[in-house]
Amino acid sequence: MKTVQLQRNNKSDWKYLSEKIKLKSPLVLVFGNRELLEDDNLYNEIKEIFNDGHIVFGSTSGDITSEHVDNNSVTITAIEFEKSTFEVKRLNILNSDNKTNSFETGKKLVESFSKEGLKYVFVVSEGSFVNGSLLTQGMNEATNNEVLITGALCGDAAKFEKTLASYNENPKIGEVVAIGLYGDSLEVSCAINGGWTPFGPERIVTKSKNNVLYELDGKPALDLYKNYLGDKAKELPGAALLYPLKVKSDNENYSIVRTILNINEEDQSMILAGNILEGEQVQLMMTHVDNIVNASESAAIYANKNRTKDAELAILVSCIGRKLVLDQRVEEEIEEVMEVIGKNATVCGMYSYGEIAPFNGETKCQLHNQTMTITLISE
Repeated sequence: MKTVQLQRNNKSDWKYLSEKIKLKSPLVLVFGNRELLEDDNLYNEIKEIFNDGHIVFGSTSGDITSEHVDNNSVTITAIEFEKSTFEVKRLNILNSDNKTNSFETGKKLVESFSKEGLKYVFVVSEGSFVNGSLLTQGMNEATNNEVLITGALCGDAAKFEKTLASYNENPKIGEVVAIGLYGDSLEVSCAINGGWTPFGPERIVTKSKNNVLYELDGKPALDLYKNYLGDKAKELPGAALLYPLKVKSDNENYSIVRTILNINEEDQSMILAGNILEGEQVQLMMTHVDNIVNASESAAIYANKNRTKDAELAILVSCIGRKLVLDQRVEEEIEEVMEVIGKNATVCGMYSYGEIAPFNGETKCQLHNQTMTITLISE
């Protein structure tokens, strides 16, 4: 595996973060600030640098490299696979046959891959209106839970205005892009961890629809939530990123953390990043910097522990809520990961609106919030 990494801030010239080498038909991951990705000349510029590249864009809430976390940049990570192959597929959830049907979008997207030898799928999905829970369920059905899938819901800093993604064209809204990797020598491992602690009483979801929570214990959900937040309720919906929900279902072995993306004062409901079902148990969560940093280290240890080869590429997807808690110490969680995986792996990734990965030790992917998700790849 050969990699090249470049970055630029605003309209500055591209700066190489690695040795400048020629790559053959590389996979080119372009992660960056949404407003910078809206530059109409961007795709052509990158195509000039990697004229035979397969270029995948995704907007972020911060770009991750081994050097730093950057909020106002575009970061390119180009990868030449020397022993493996890849395919790139895309669908737009706004198309009439896929509109608002996240399950079918996920299923059709993964079904479009050649099945023989498919080892791993990395997903870069729009993050504004996709139902990430249904998207992952559709992808799982297409693979019978037998193929490792990780990825991200694209971000837009903390603005929540719109997100962008694309394949071999300028970034646009509604795109869901998937990259399938093939090869006998390919080794892919992953892990997630959060570092959030539940507090307060558990409450039962008594009214919900898809990802909208209306009532807890028969009472308006937003009203209850505001009572817990106290003075911080004035800062909603932004403050909700610091106080996600732990959602526990009898049908799953693990609890899911759900971010509250928005609120509706009119019907006292809360819009979550993923589905929430009636009968599930809900509890508020909180954290602090050390817990988040330690959780990232734990995820790296788990992802790295049973590998036969050192990682050559590390894809890190962490949540915007974690970034807001870490604030000026945001790079500490990246540093802890690098301490574990070593300095030889090329590190790329993003802060996102949702993380896609299985629970540790499983293969069925899920939508997560407020986690650090680490995917390690080697040939």
